[in-house]
Amino acid sequence: MDTRARCLLGAAGGLAYAVLSHQLMTRAADQPLALLALLGPMAGLALLSLWRGGRRVLAALLGGVCLALAVQAAQGGRIPPQWLYLGQHAGIHFGLGVWFASTLRPGRQPLISALAERTHGGLSPALAGYTRKVTAAWCVYFAVMTSVSLGLYAGAPFEAWSLFANVLTPLSLVLMFAAEYLLRYRLHPEFERVGITAAIHAWNSYDPAQGRGEPQ
Repeated sequence: MDTRARCLLGAAGGLAYAVLSHQLMTRAADQPLALLALLGPMAGLALLSLWRGGRRVLAALLGGVCLALAVQAAQGGRIPPQWLYLGQHAGIHFGLGVWFASTLRPGRQPLISALAERTHGGLSPALAGYTRKVTAAWCVYFAVMTSVSLGLYAGAPFEAWSLFANVLTPLSLVLMFAAEYLLRYRLHPEFERVGITAAIHAWNSYDPAQGRGEPQ
């Protein structure tokens, strides 16, 4: 199966999961299987990332906290399951925003610049400047998503928040990638075009500790 077919299959699977998540969240939010299906994947990815990064004590503590919260929510505890869903959605976007923003500080290499350097084998001044702006744009995106998530949860029916979190969020992510791709080659047609496989490889091999070099 080629890369394009895998991407299309992944997109179809993602769409199906988004629709299923919305149905579970609005019809069976406090059921154990719903909690596992809705909170398990992201929590598992976070724990795996911490474990692979050598932070095994933190991974174990986080895993225990996640399990305890899920159990008490399923048993009708003081923390409603809807709060856990909100915490996951808003928390992930807030955390990503802080991470991206931290790489814009003096003495750090912007995250998108680091990924582009791995993909292209180096950075021209134009590419370094552009990728810094893209990193800042992602910071704005994550801040907007966090704010909208909290605002909808506070002022709209839970069904509306669920639709935003499960369906509109992945669609907005795809639109963000597509808009950046089109803008990049409209403004800078001289940039080398790279495939999605190279981009994924750069992301998987990225080491945050290596971004503490000279600012780009």
